[in-house]
Amino acid sequence: MGALVGGFYAAGKLDAYAQWLETIDILDMLKLLDFKGSGGFVSGEKLMKKLQSLVGDVNVEDLSVKFTAVATDIDAQKEVWINEGSLLDAIRASISLPLFFTPFEYKGRRLVDGGVLNPVPIAPTFHDNTEFIISVNLGGEPLTQTPLKEDVITSNSIQNKIKEYFNKISIPDSFAKESGMYAVANKSFETMQSSIARMKLAAYPSDIELDIPMNLCGTFEFNRAKELIEYGYDFCQKNAELKEYNGKSV
Repeated sequence: MGALVGGFYAAGKLDAYAQWLETIDILDMLKLLDFKGSGGFVSGEKLMKKLQSLVGDVNVEDLSVKFTAVATDIDAQKEVWINEGSLLDAIRASISLPLFFTPFEYKGRRLVDGGVLNPVPIAPTFHDNTEFIISVNLGGEPLTQTPLKEDVITSNSIQNKIKEYFNKISIPDSFAKESGMYAVANKSFETMQSSIARMKLAAYPSDIELDIPMNLCGTFEFNRAKELIEYGYDFCQKNAELKEYNGKSV
């Protein structure tokens, strides 16, 4: 998500992306997921076409803000930094969550989510002329209860609709069930990411670190988009470090 949100921000299209997210629900998003991938449940083609309609055909080197997407070459077991060429290709490579998305073929490499090796990549900013570096760690301490409004929490009726949709398009139980293979694999991946993030931030600390609770939102809770966006703005406004850094207001 860092590459997706960062890419839309750098392209000046973040507001359009946010407005779109606030108008869709869980079923709308599920309909954009083409469950016909190889090496992953979802190929990602329909989703990328929708993102293209929002951001257009943009090259990374033409953005007004310097941008680098981080992916993982699963064959070479190395980080790959993408800072040129198609912005959508860079985003697609970086969001390739293992098992969920099909690995993305990029210049002869099979790329997956950069979080496999580096969930909070600081190193790409080392050569940038910046006043300070802000990192966003999505593996922060979990909350004992959700801070989001109760009226947006997924209801049983929505859960039933999801199950009905999965049954209609013949999604395997290993993906649909909360205790299924994908759920276990995804939870394992999140655990691994949190551990790696702590080590990376200890080795390469940012000037300001924003830790987001790891259980703030579930994978398919797209009905919470508006509340999550508001949470993010409120979180930043209340963060003491962000209010002033080295005597400067951020």
